[in-house]
Amino acid sequence: MTGTGVTGHDPRVNPLEAGLSALAAGFVVAIVTTPVGVSGAVFLLPIHLDVLGVPSPAVTPTNLLFNVVATPGALVRHHRTGSLGGPLTSRLLVGTVPGVIVGSVLRVYATPGEAVFRILAACLLGPLGLWLVLRRPRPPAPETTAGPARATITALGFVVGVVGGIYGIGGGSLLGPVLVGLGLPLAAVAPAALASTFVTSVAGVATYGVLSLVSTGPVAPEWAIGILCGVGGLLGGYLGARLQPRVPEKALRILLGLLAVGLAAAYLVAALT
Repeated sequence: MTGTGVTGHDPRVNPLEAGLSALAAGFVVAIVTTPVGVSGAVFLLPIHLDVLGVPSPAVTPTNLLFNVVATPGALVRHHRTGSLGGPLTSRLLVGTVPGVIVGSVLRVYATPGEAVFRILAACLLGPLGLWLVLRRPRPPAPETTAGPARATITALGFVVGVVGGIYGIGGGSLLGPVLVGLGLPLAAVAPAALASTFVTSVAGVATYGVLSLVSTGPVAPEWAIGILCGVGGLLGGYLGARLQPRVPEKALRILLGLLAVGLAAAYLVAALT
């Protein structure tokens, strides 16, 4: 089964209008979230679900497709600086890639209902929002700080991969603060988390593509929406990075945190009533 393009599953939606909305959504979300260091995919999924009308569970791989298109620009920048190498990336991928496959299978066969998915989304958005609101700047960890054991990193990657396969995020927003909190330097964490997000998202989209061949219902990503959102995210992320020194990071972070908490509350109310 394949996606239905920018029209979603509602024939009343104008394809051009839906395509422009997807492009604009990816651009706006990325330009706002990039200065705060949060993945735009976390906030884009509610737009896919409630504004663009992407059905469930196709909304998850569509969100992952956003990561596939939107992150290569930042990866190229890290590659040019030589910061993409190192063992951290490979240790994360050993966990995240199998994790996203497991999460994708769970999403299709264990949590297909929209009410259950909204509860799961609330469980992710709520803590993330509180973390954004309550986060305090920390001094960077020194390069010589002993980080977590290899098995701990791989296990963390697996858990994040499962969450990514269910919710539709690559996991960088979850991996970054946890790894820094465990004592790893931000300079090493940022490129590794981004690379993990990209590869995990590719694996997730591929897994949903395979599952769509053996499952009923809308399982494959909405390719046009995901790609157009990703192009918008690529452009918005570049501009957001350029504007980062000029924006009030704290105010923007609190605003996004309150938005995440509000979305979580709204999802819980909608799912339980």
